[in-house]
Amino acid sequence: MRTITIKPAAITHNLNQVKKLAPTSKVLAMVKANAYGHGVAAVLPALQQADGVGVATLIEALEARKLGWDKTIGLIEGAFTVNEWQQAIEHDISCVIHHAPQLTWALAHIPPINSATRVVWLKYNTGMNRLGFNEQTLIPAAKLLHHAGYQLILTTHFANADNHSHPLNAIQIQRFNDMLSTLRETINCDVKGSLCNSAGIVNFSKHHHDWVRPGIMLYGSAPVIDQSACELNLQPAMEFSAQIIALQTVNAGDTIGYGSRWLAQQDTKTALVSIGYGDGYPRIIGDDVYVSVIDTINHKSYPCAVIGRVAMDMIVIDVSNVPEGIALNSKVILWGDTPHVDEVAAHAGTISYELLCRLSLRPQRLQG
Repeated sequence: MRTITIKPAAITHNLNQVKKLAPTSKVLAMVKANAYGHGVAAVLPALQQADGVGVATLIEALEARKLGWDKTIGLIEGAFTVNEWQQAIEHDISCVIHHAPQLTWALAHIPPINSATRVVWLKYNTGMNRLGFNEQTLIPAAKLLHHAGYQLILTTHFANADNHSHPLNAIQIQRFNDMLSTLRETINCDVKGSLCNSAGIVNFSKHHHDWVRPGIMLYGSAPVIDQSACELNLQPAMEFSAQIIALQTVNAGDTIGYGSRWLAQQDTKTALVSIGYGDGYPRIIGDDVYVSVIDTINHKSYPCAVIGRVAMDMIVIDVSNVPEGIALNSKVILWGDTPHVDEVAAHAGTISYELLCRLSLRPQRLQG
């Protein structure tokens, strides 16, 4: 059995860590990409102490509303069409405005005075160079929105917040703070600010402003390069597991799997595990990646190396170091408490975000 077990208590714990780090800021908890692969329906009940949730698409926003989320929903890429803008008004969704067409729609279709869509997140390009108005175009846009009756939250996105010492961070922070001061002085003193994602929350405590926008740290992964999830007191919110489906001994000199990549240097006890890239386990991993096998006698956990190439439906692991208790259906943890998904991602040459988001629909989903 392939199983993804979601742990709502861990998500609530991680949210509390965010609130400890940014005690005076409101929290827009990111649940885009199906809550980073964890499932929006499973995650929302654990985020009740957040002030809002953030999504990337209108479909995601409507799903959160359908599931009963009645607080702020922030559409962080904004409406893609004028029809989506009108749907956002209908469903009380707050939108980012990051370019001229969205500004035009907002001025042509003004929401009722008590609508959540009256709050707009005005995106400022401070150096990421993806979405956002530049310094010359943002102030005129802000004036037009203010005069139309909108409440403004100035927002931007870091390019390198995971690396505290990257020189662009200081430039982006200064640009953002200067613009926020200008808007408050020339347009409205009540303009709010939102600068920090997960990495910014950890690395730039003096710049949390009115709203923070945690994402990956809610799910228990480290958002910065110099501190682990454990050091940040974050708990993994997902356990990805499977079972042993066969046992065999491979003779010295024999190879395993496609491409015969792994060669046995000695007789080796191996187990086949019912998981593969068809489930979302990465095909491209280093030779030093491991899984945890739970023996069936004393329920201890043993690290076991993955050997040979990951296939669509199975992997092979070396169970020579497990003294006893290995049997058919023994549980194998691909990531969870150990190994952590951050470790697996590093062995695959990627980041935990990608591994979590690309899990397939084949594993059974449970709540722990």
